[in-house]
Amino acid sequence: MKIALIQSELVWEETSANRKNFESKIKQLDQEVNLIVLPEMFSTGFTMNPSAVAETMEGETILWMKAVAKEKNSAVTGSLVITENGNYYNRMFFVFPSGEIQYYDKRHLFSLAGEDKFYTAGTQKVIVDYLCWKICLQVCYDLRFPVFVHNVENYDLLLYVANWPKVRTNAWDALLKARAIENLSYVVGVNRIGLDANNYEHTGHSQVVDFLGNYILEPQETEGVFVVGLDKNEMLETRKKLDFLSDKDVFKVKI
Repeated sequence: MKIALIQSELVWEETSANRKNFESKIKQLDQEVNLIVLPEMFSTGFTMNPSAVAETMEGETILWMKAVAKEKNSAVTGSLVITENGNYYNRMFFVFPSGEIQYYDKRHLFSLAGEDKFYTAGTQKVIVDYLCWKICLQVCYDLRFPVFVHNVENYDLLLYVANWPKVRTNAWDALLKARAIENLSYVVGVNRIGLDANNYEHTGHSQVVDFLGNYILEPQETEGVFVVGLDKNEMLETRKKLDFLSDKDVFKVKI
């Protein structure tokens, strides 16, 4: 699978400006890819003002994601602020080239910033089947909670989108590697760069880690579009050889 990671600054609570920015970056792709990954809340920044920016499931940004997926013949993923049934969600969408949508609502809300006061937590772990890959969708703070992504489904790729600040970059780097090693899975992490409206600095460190914890794409600190290729057969051969997942603990996560 060929994946494009798009690392960029975000314009605070300006959905149209952010769509235009990402559209221009996607147009820079000079090769075919299977999946385009955008950051957490890529159309607004990590806002605690959902009433000002929330969209519906038929909103302009989802329509834009569908259009991009169709034009590039590639799946597109990233999270948005969504309103539904009187609640707000930090919802990660996975839009297929066909226009089909699957989504994951962020399970672990970032209480340090008050996210739990404004948004409703998700209750389901979501594994997407795409091009014979099983992809587990996760959002930012979820990275700190390994039990939730315990690889009982034998997924192939663990995908994190984030607005992770510079001050905790060491944790971001260490935990992405840990999730890859413990789950014998590829891990992709896509983060933003730049200052947000709360004056928090983000240095990106978008990266790709293989199933043994080795970098395929080392942490990036500049704005850009980074394309990597993943080999599922290589991962499966390693799993067969090492077979660590067969020794995993069996338990249920209470939600």
